[in-house]
Amino acid sequence: MAPLRRRPFWWRWDVELSSHVERRMSRRDFGEIDLRRMLENAERVRRDHVLGRFVVEARHKRRLWAVIVEPDVERTCVIVITAYPTEVE
Repeated sequence: MAPLRRRPFWWRWDVELSSHVERRMSRRDFGEIDLRRMLENAERVRRDHVLGRFVVEARHKRRLWAVIVEPDVERTCVIVITAYPTEVE
């Protein structure tokens, strides 16, 4: 996949991690730097089924991942809700 060309208006906002994603990091074998790299190199962004959330598709360790984010317009930040691999090894 090619890198994302057109990014949403909230793309450059500060990123905050939810407690949910922080709890899953070690179990899913990724860290904050990995997560930020996935966002930086995103391949696609689409709306999630939950209103106000988006799915960022990216690669990590040669696998496709979904990073669920929720832009907070009032605080001008993007909250990472969770991240998980979408391809089975």
